[in-house]
Amino acid sequence: MSVRPYREILRRKSRQIMVGKVPVGGDAPISVQTMTNTPTVDVKATVEQILAAERVGADIVRVSCPDQESALALKDIVRQVNVPIVADIHFHYKRAIEAAQSGAACLRINPGNIGSADRVREVVKAAKDYGCSMRIGVNAGSLEHDLLEKYGEPCPEAMVESAMNHAKILEDHDFREFKISVKASDVFLAVAAYQGLAEACDYPLHIGITEAGGLRAGTVKSSIGLGMLLWSGIGDTIRVSLSADPTEEILVGYDMLKSLGLRRRGVTVISCPSCARQNFDVIKTVEILEQRLSHITTPLTLSVIGCVVNGPGEARETDIGLTGGGNNTHQIYISGVTDHRLKDQNIVDHLVGLVEKKAAEIEAAKAAAEAAEATESVPAE
Repeated sequence: MSVRPYREILRRKSRQIMVGKVPVGGDAPISVQTMTNTPTVDVKATVEQILAAERVGADIVRVSCPDQESALALKDIVRQVNVPIVADIHFHYKRAIEAAQSGAACLRINPGNIGSADRVREVVKAAKDYGCSMRIGVNAGSLEHDLLEKYGEPCPEAMVESAMNHAKILEDHDFREFKISVKASDVFLAVAAYQGLAEACDYPLHIGITEAGGLRAGTVKSSIGLGMLLWSGIGDTIRVSLSADPTEEILVGYDMLKSLGLRRRGVTVISCPSCARQNFDVIKTVEILEQRLSHITTPLTLSVIGCVVNGPGEARETDIGLTGGGNNTHQIYISGVTDHRLKDQNIVDHLVGLVEKKAAEIEAAKAAAEAAEATESVPAE
């Protein structure tokens, strides 16, 4: 019997669109995004929040445009940031046009909510003229009244039908540069809706569990729902919706993708929960290490294990490993191989130095390979 490798995730095949310079769908990496919570008209505060999200790896940031002043403020915001900006539009079609003119890379909008076919046509024209893609954003809490009457309550079928109705409006206007989301705060409802939508179309999907809660509860809830979808190959871009700082959404999003082997950024720390066998304070050491290593973007694995029971086995699978030993003498592994002992030295400083050195070596090797490839691609005169 043929068995699929247990680590292999087969992603759903979807068409690809561009959100500014970021490809979404197809074979592109799953992008991670968040949303600002500052008043958009406060350009300084909004830019600062976007730049903070960029520093922890945000690929895309969404900004709300509830009024004309906010939509026009995007012009100043876009000039000062590097990531593509999605303008969050709900009902007024003119806000979408103004946001496109102000430099938004994508419009989050439900075309069925903005009025007549003429208004939809104007928004589509603006999107085409200014190179904007769109996101159709269906939410269980704001489904159309006719669908609620038809189905009696928010359900997966109603959400998929809403999404496909909105998609048809754009298709009828010869516009297909869009992605779709069908979010709900209920994990079961959201997962079932995304599964139905994945079968109904080949558009890229923006996945999320909306209004998931605070940092801890929201992370758990989102991990369950998004984990189920990602594991089954569904999802081209993600947002973890937390009542927390937007940077936390990005960090949690990357941790989800790293856990499933779908995308890696920065140092992945593999550590034991600690017990009476530990030969150093594992919990405190890992807490400080995660802070000290947060600036590193190179994908690396670091194992920090308090004793020799599981330490050597974990170290064999990581780039750098530490196994705690007696008499304050610990074993260091490099690329899975025993390398040297660490005695009476600061564990954190030593590991940070090793990780930074390894990251620099990896980046240098990557740069050399890219330079060699570029040289080979230059045609001979």
